[in-house]
Order: sequence, then C-alpha cells, then structure tokens
Amino acid sequence: MKKTWLAIGAAAIIALSGCSSSGHDEKSDGQSHEMNHEGMNHSSSGEVPKNLQASQNPTFKIGSEAIMKADHMKGMDGAKATIVGAYDTTAYTVSYTPTTGGEKVENHKWVIQEEVKGAGKKELKPGKEVTLEADHMKGMKGAEATVDSAEKTTVYMVDYNPTTGGKKVRNHKWVTESELSKP
Repeated sequence: MKKTWLAIGAAAIIALSGCSSSGHDEKSDGQSHEMNHEGMNHSSSGEVPKNLQASQNPTFKIGSEAIMKADHMKGMDGAKATIVGAYDTTAYTVSYTPTTGGEKVENHKWVIQEEVKGAGKKELKPGKEVTLEADHMKGMKGAEATVDSAEKTTVYMVDYNPTTGGKKVRNHKWVTESELSKP
C-alpha cells in the first residue's frame, strides 16, 4: 500500500511539472516577450513571399557572417549567423491568438509587411488589426493579430547553430539589422 501511494505521488509530481510553463518569459524590466517557440518552425524552406524585394545594398552581404543579439528564441543571442537573404521591408511585432487555440502570443518578433494579408505597401500603425499570412509558428497562419510596433528595416534570413546546442537552424525568418553585429 505504501509503494502504491508513493507511485501515485511521484506520478502527480511529474504530471504537474509539465504544466508549469506559461509560454512567456518575463524580462527583468517587466515587459513580457514571447520566448517559448516550441511550435516555431526554426528552419524553413527558404521560400519568401513573391512580392518581397531583395535589398540592393544590405549592411550584411549574403554569405557573410554576423553575431546575433536577438533574444526572441533560446540559443540566438550571441550565435554566429551566416546571412542567407537580405530584404528591405517593414518588420512588425504582433500579438495574436493561435488558430489552434491556446494562450495569446504577445509581441512576436518578426512578421514582415509581405506576410500580412492585404497590407499593400503602406506601413501599418500600432493597434491595427490584421490577418497573418506568416507560418513561422503553429497556429499563426490565418490568425487575427494586433500590430504592436513597426520598424522599417532590412530583415535577414540566417543559418546558425544555437548557443544552447542542438541542430543547425537553416533559413530562419527573420532577424532585423539592429539585431546583428559584425563578428
């Protein structure tokens, strides 16, 4: 009988420990940033929207290396990246509820102009309600979202080895120019 209760208690602890993640990390400054990218397609086919224009004079040339100073995914900050693509566009942080259900994702970095349904060429303002065409994370495509911020910039598609170890990430979308530095 004692062994049965011990087994039940151990099973309960294991089950409850799997429920502790909220899907968000709290920054020390109190801002909530979406950090749990379990459903994110870290690697992609490298396919970009048809109307996305390659940058004519990017700071980081295709094939060059850069150091990422981005923290929107574990293992990015400090990782050495190889530039695979460079595009001039507007990058947005957005908040949305996945079409697959679950918690609302706050301040997701980055969705670009060409990944917002019907966005055209006019920059979207914070507060604008939009429909996402991006498919970076499970439940993102087709989700209703709110634009949190906009930044006209060059975005980069990169290959990198996470600083936390694991498989090489290929064709990751997107890192902004301000999130890269020369090695």
